[in-house]
Amino acid sequence: MRLFDSHCQLQFEQYDADRDAVLARMEEKGMGALVIGTDLDMSRKGLELAKQHDFLWASVGVHPTQDEVFDADKYEELAGDPKVVAIGECGLDYFRVERSEAQKENFLAHITLANKVQKPLIVHCREAHDDCSSVLQNTAIAVPVVMHFFTGSGELAQKFLDLGCYLSFPGPITYTDMYDDSIRVCPLDKMLIETDAPFAAPVPFRGKRNEPVYVEYVAIKIAQVKGVPVEEVTAATMANAQKIFRLPAGEASLQS
Repeated sequence: MRLFDSHCQLQFEQYDADRDAVLARMEEKGMGALVIGTDLDMSRKGLELAKQHDFLWASVGVHPTQDEVFDADKYEELAGDPKVVAIGECGLDYFRVERSEAQKENFLAHITLANKVQKPLIVHCREAHDDCSSVLQNTAIAVPVVMHFFTGSGELAQKFLDLGCYLSFPGPITYTDMYDDSIRVCPLDKMLIETDAPFAAPVPFRGKRNEPVYVEYVAIKIAQVKGVPVEEVTAATMANAQKIFRLPAGEASLQS
């Protein structure tokens, strides 16, 4: 693989009409992706999809805007599958829903499971950065932590980097310079790239349905900001994904 989309939802209904074509474009591009669980049903569907393709892997978890209470036993059962390489997305979201103890309890339950099964944690944080960083700082976490859809300032980027987190950059970095400082601050060896497909498509597809092959445009923008060849960005983020998610080399070649 030469490209890796660290966060997409290919099991969502937006792909029901042409999922095979989307997957074929990924194969043609020689890339892999992590299919993200957002509740129990979508976690199961994401895992089933990943099991059908050697260039896909899955995470399992409850998105913080979902009402579902995290059932650790059910998610641990799913996490036992070798195709599940991460726990989440989980975290805190004060943009779409009100701040609550239930959100925090779900977040902490994900951390407990990630520690137990020794799989990395994928964190969603929207308008909750102080509380999220406090949880990460004050909770024992023995696995890598990925800050999904990172679109914060350089100062905020440094704050999460100081906590040992990886930052995953999405499509919106391509249509504004607001996040250039965070790209400059983040070393390539602490960086991932993602689409969050079907949402938030990068330029030149802004406003359309997103898909994993578009992650290349995220890499291109990062290369421009950092002043390095795009191949350096794609190679570094691929290597980071391999390390973080412990992708089995026997399932798919990680050579470009």
